[in-house]
Amino acid sequence: MKRITAWRRRPWAGYAVVLAALAAIGVVYAGFSPQTDRAEAKSSVQAAQDLKNGQELFNKNCASCHGPNAEGTKDADGNPIAPSLIGVGAASVDFQVTTGRMPAMNPGAQVPRKDPIPAFDTSIKTDYEDPERRKAAEEQLAQARKNVADLNAFIQSLGGGPEVPPASAVDPEQGDAALGGKLFRTNCAQCHNFTGQGGALTGGKYAPPLTGDVTPTQMYEAMLTGPQAMPVFNDTTLTPEDKRAIIAYLVDVRNEPNPGGNGLGRIGPVSEGLVGWLVGLGLLVLAAMWITAKKPKKLKKS
Repeated sequence: MKRITAWRRRPWAGYAVVLAALAAIGVVYAGFSPQTDRAEAKSSVQAAQDLKNGQELFNKNCASCHGPNAEGTKDADGNPIAPSLIGVGAASVDFQVTTGRMPAMNPGAQVPRKDPIPAFDTSIKTDYEDPERRKAAEEQLAQARKNVADLNAFIQSLGGGPEVPPASAVDPEQGDAALGGKLFRTNCAQCHNFTGQGGALTGGKYAPPLTGDVTPTQMYEAMLTGPQAMPVFNDTTLTPEDKRAIIAYLVDVRNEPNPGGNGLGRIGPVSEGLVGWLVGLGLLVLAAMWITAKKPKKLKKS
């Protein structure tokens, strides 16, 4: 006790107690929160690696047209070849690469939809019976999804912009199909036809069909970013609920049967009237020709 009392009377004893208390607090804190710090550090490292992979994918597949810094390019006369990608956002990139429009094969009035390149093909078939083949397809699909996400993140880091919508925003089960039909006929049917079959525009452009392989996410991204000749329907023009309602309408129309038999492309009364005139009048003309072709038998003289 005397030694402890003598030690406490030393001038530096108070500082030693404070340092010991701080060390103890540090040890306790480290014991309770090491995983959080490690997880944050690991997440930062992973994010940096993802951005690097996205930049490498951009340099390999996009920079030749859009420029090494995504600033866009022009020809010798100053006419734009490819637009700047600064500020277009992840949603625009996700739409273009998952629909196969980018990387573009040839410049033209409008870039058509095609199969995505293998690096960005997120629609790879994986339901193979052979386990090895199925595993290889699943690994390829996972890598393609990662590549798309990394490229989206890289473009998003250049200047922000619309992000890829979450699954809840594009779920047709949560949308009002009746409201979506009204909104679609008001804002979209002039170009895409009232059932989303697409249609011709001026200058060699066209509104593509919204059937088949077009996913709800791609529909939402198209409304949000306005690719090519399509106008931008931001959240002020069409709210997220409105966009989801339009998606619900298009999905419902896609699954509806044709009560009259052949849908005739579902392009409306023009095609139905044309078929009616051609087939109906054609049958009437043939019937008239058949009737008039019969010559009456000559009466025998008595």
